Amino acid sequence: MAELTTASAPERAVAAHDEESPATVTPETVALRKVQGALAKPAVVKTAHAMSLFGEHAAGWLTIGAIGALVDRERRGEWVTAAAGVAAAHAASIAVKRVVRRPRPKDPEIQVLVGTPSQLSFPSSHATSTTAAAVLYGGLTGKKLTPALVPPMMVSRLVLGVHYPSDVVAGSALGGAVALGFRRVIRRRRNRA
Repeated sequence: MAELTTASAPERAVAAHDEESPATVTPETVALRKVQGALAKPAVVKTAHAMSLFGEHAAGWLTIGAIGALVDRERRGEWVTAAAGVAAAHAASIAVKRVVRRPRPKDPEIQVLVGTPSQLSFPSSHATSTTAAAVLYGGLTGKKLTPALVPPMMVSRLVLGVHYPSDVVAGSALGGAVALGFRRVIRRRRNRA
């Protein structure tokens, strides 16, 4: 009887390619090993798991945007636009993943400590949506959220063994770029009002 699989055809192709390729230890693999070796302690892993769940499909950030729209009636449109920016950033990261098709880390010394919806790694969608949320919601609240939110989310993806350092850096850059575009939209609407 044929074995059932939930992976899509492109993901199976990536997996097949990985099985045929010999493991190459790159500087990013070494960096990921070091991060896990230094930080993958039970309390940190537990926190990283919670962050992963919150950031999955940008759901936590979109929920915060919805709450902001409900609570801040005067700026409801700005909150909706900001949440749309988070969704757009997440969608952009998925689109880039499907073009780049970089497989997730597969090194015998790297522990994968959380499940993922796909086997594609570049860029980190968690880093993308977190950066977009920090920039956009920070602009609405008047608080500098980026230093408090983005580095912990980036490091959490490394601790969990599901991304290389360049994945999280690229994801954060993509999220920031999308967020800046949406901030311009928010400012234009504010100036028209």
